[in-house]
Amino acid sequence: MFPLPIAIRALLFANLAVFGLQWLLGDERLLVFALWPLASSGHGGPAFEPWQVVTYSFLHGGVAHLLFNMLGLVTFGSALERTAGPVRVLVLYFVSVLSAAAAQLLVPPLFGAPPAPAIGASGGIFGLLLAYAILFPRSKVLLLIPPIPMPAWLFAMLYTIVELYLGVTGTQAGVAHFAHLGGMVGAALVVWSWRHRSR
Repeated sequence: MFPLPIAIRALLFANLAVFGLQWLLGDERLLVFALWPLASSGHGGPAFEPWQVVTYSFLHGGVAHLLFNMLGLVTFGSALERTAGPVRVLVLYFVSVLSAAAAQLLVPPLFGAPPAPAIGASGGIFGLLLAYAILFPRSKVLLLIPPIPMPAWLFAMLYTIVELYLGVTGTQAGVAHFAHLGGMVGAALVVWSWRHRSR
């Protein structure tokens, strides 16, 4: 797995550096960089700003949140970069981040979810996961809990079903399930464009 390819290494260092800033400055000073709902504008306090559709992905809600996302970044992103190259994997990642932000801004209000800011690289990571599952469908992926190996296509499909269920039912509050799904949609479009151009 090491040394890490250049694009994944840059994303890893950027996320670690921003988390260090969160620790030094405190989360309150960086709230303006979280992804705030469109409905928050004009109500005092932090409001939605255009730059947040990217900056939210570099903030994390604790060490466990950061480590889980960075594990996904390194695991799926490294294999993808070695296959597709650094430029393509960065495009894939940030399209996933943007599509995750769009899904988070537009979908939860339709289900009556209370407005809340979103942070984390999960949208980009779920995009990498889906792309990995499409390009390496039979590659084995190990669930953390329980530790069960399964093919990447099945791993991605199960995650998609669980995220959709949790998002629609609102069972697990405080997690941006629709952002995860949005990241996967963005990645699917990017991989489709790769295959379409290769033909």
